[in-house]
Amino acid sequence: MRRATTRRSAAGEANAPAAVATLSSVSPLPPLSPVAPVPTPASPSSRSASAGSRSERAEEGDFAPSLLKNPVEADAIRRVLGEAGRYLKDNPDLTGPRAYIDLWNLFRHRSRTLELDDFGADEVAAKPWDALFDFLYRVWWRVTMTGVENIPIHGRVLLVANHSGVLPWDGAMIKRGITLTHPSHRRARMLVLDMFSTLPFLQPWLRHMGEVRACPENGERLLMRDELVGVFPEGVKGIGKYFSQRYRLARFGRGGFVRLALRTGAPIIPVSVVGAEEIHPAIARLDFIGRPLGLPYFPVTPTFPLLGPLGVVPLPTKWWVDIGKPIHMGYPPEMADRPMVVNELADKVRTTLQTMIDSRLARRKSVFGDD
Repeated sequence: MRRATTRRSAAGEANAPAAVATLSSVSPLPPLSPVAPVPTPASPSSRSASAGSRSERAEEGDFAPSLLKNPVEADAIRRVLGEAGRYLKDNPDLTGPRAYIDLWNLFRHRSRTLELDDFGADEVAAKPWDALFDFLYRVWWRVTMTGVENIPIHGRVLLVANHSGVLPWDGAMIKRGITLTHPSHRRARMLVLDMFSTLPFLQPWLRHMGEVRACPENGERLLMRDELVGVFPEGVKGIGKYFSQRYRLARFGRGGFVRLALRTGAPIIPVSVVGAEEIHPAIARLDFIGRPLGLPYFPVTPTFPLLGPLGVVPLPTKWWVDIGKPIHMGYPPEMADRPMVVNELADKVRTTLQTMIDSRLARRKSVFGDD
């Protein structure tokens, strides 16, 4: 036993130099990388502190990471984003609810040019409605327009027409008829009543159609630009007449249209409309319903409000639109401050217009027939 142990120790001593040589020839192992510490949940205070540091770095412009390889482009984008963030921070209105509403309106009105005149008219927005007006003019009411040659090719003109029909379809048909039949296809700008220009659902549409709120200042601005302007001196009294009072001109107010013509030197051309009184024959008025709604009257017709929304559809009567000869004022502009002169000219225009209406009624054979 002792001999075997001695032999093994001797063999180990003999092989020791060879083992040392073998171990020295093996390449050393690479050093171990340090083990990453296991992340621990951050406390609320530490999270807020880190968020604050990130926001500070973002404001300094060195926190926006980029996927761009080019450091110059990445730095440029970081600067732009930083400037945009600071601008939005300094202008909170751009991120408020109103900004989203404006964006929606811009998308909703994307078919419009947004190139409006000083009264808000938009030719692109008005173009799609031409088909409706053509249908009403040619098919539904079969309008016959005479005397369009009395309107000059260019220059300021004040059209004075009778008002009827509850809704302002007469102004739309006058305007469309002149555009279709006049040699230069002039577009008239109608001065609409306050009751129509202030209604929230109708006012934007009228504005884009080119209509203007009726007031002396707006009329003078249009005429001084040599435009074709239309007025309805009867006002609310004209469209609110009972059916029994049809085609009887109401009082022409205080002669504001005459003052407008005198100040601008524009001739007055009377325009009579026959056929519009029967599209919504008013047999009664419920003004106690209309006043809370901001309306001067609430008409009752054979179809409205009995048939609900269908009662708003006008009857297909036959229309006649007659354009008279120009009436020149013959007075200097300073006479616009003389009430006697204004009343005299207003009565002259009213008498001429009533004569034109009576003449057409005498020749009309049927309300609905094409005679």
